[in-house]
Amino acid sequence: MDLSYTPQELAFQDELRTFLRDELPSDIAEKVRMGRDLAKDDMERWHAILNGRGWLAQNWPKAFGGAEWSAVQRHIYDVEAAAANAPRIVPFGLSMLGPVLQKFGSKEQQDHWLPRILDGSDWWCQGYSEPGAGSDLASLKCKAERDGDHYVVNGQKTWTTLGQHANMIFCLVRTDPNVKQQEGISFLLIDMDTPGVEVRPIILLDGCHEVNEVWFTDVRVPVANLVGEENKGWTYAKYLLTHERTGLGGVGASQAALAAVKRLARAENHNGKPLIQNPHFAARVAQVEIDMRAMATSNLRIVSQAAAGGAPGLEASMLKVKGSIIRQEINDLARRAAGPYAMPFASEGVEGANDTIPDPNGAGPAAAKYFNNRKLSIFGGSNEIQRGIIAKVTMGGGR
Repeated sequence: MDLSYTPQELAFQDELRTFLRDELPSDIAEKVRMGRDLAKDDMERWHAILNGRGWLAQNWPKAFGGAEWSAVQRHIYDVEAAAANAPRIVPFGLSMLGPVLQKFGSKEQQDHWLPRILDGSDWWCQGYSEPGAGSDLASLKCKAERDGDHYVVNGQKTWTTLGQHANMIFCLVRTDPNVKQQEGISFLLIDMDTPGVEVRPIILLDGCHEVNEVWFTDVRVPVANLVGEENKGWTYAKYLLTHERTGLGGVGASQAALAAVKRLARAENHNGKPLIQNPHFAARVAQVEIDMRAMATSNLRIVSQAAAGGAPGLEASMLKVKGSIIRQEINDLARRAAGPYAMPFASEGVEGANDTIPDPNGAGPAAAKYFNNRKLSIFGGSNEIQRGIIAKVTMGGGR
């Protein structure tokens, strides 16, 4: 997708392509290309390579050790990295907690935690959702009671992505149950090796262990790990969520996935002709590409506004909704193009079939991605809730 880059941006694009060609480990790229699960070591290796080049914390200011890239540079990275089959950068420490600490954290917290995010000393996960507090996050029940120079935390978090790898979790906890829901929440940093923390796996529809439950039983957390002020955590949570939703558009991933669909549709036949020549299928491909181009332009505009001042609001919800719709449509097109090659994944009766049944066009991962990415409509704020926010704001009701 060509967005008329400046000469400086084209030079950066060339530099990035050379870097990806020379530095991205081939074994990791092959796992990404084939839709296989990445090990923790794979993700840490790629983070270390990017950090060695100074390109890991792309949205951080240079004062905090970041690359301080422009919105266009980050867009170029997303597109080129996805095209090269590079792993996504795990966002929890870098794209979520990092900006919160930089804006609301103390100098001591910034000096301690930010370098550890960069050098990989800490792997962070996000403790927001609970069984009764998903889209309605403000109704969370996980509580933290002050006891001297510690908080004592009890409760549960769920859908904790990659929590099995993490040694730290940033959590929303209820510190005052006697006020309006949003006014009694605090933002805590919790060491997952603390006694009383238990991680329980949740196995997803595609058979993967990606998310978890996290239980807290009388977990003692130093008061020094409180970010900002007590009972002001909702403000910090909203700031984090707008940054999270801005990244959920997934422009680079969508472009790479659509290119793969086109390759697959040119190779697979339908009624004696390449599938890409089927008018109905070709029309769906054309429509999703139009939508993706429009979203890419909107994403650049919104991220540029965020870089110039504050966090995006309504626009982040719009990106989240549209981005998830586009990615799911591409996943469905890939599954349909894969045809019978998508079936072994879903059948328990042919365990391991993806490794034995001939799959000359690499269609096998299509079903796994289709099933896994049904979650896109839910995480980061469900699409229905985001549509409600959009309607409320655009009709003058505020947020």
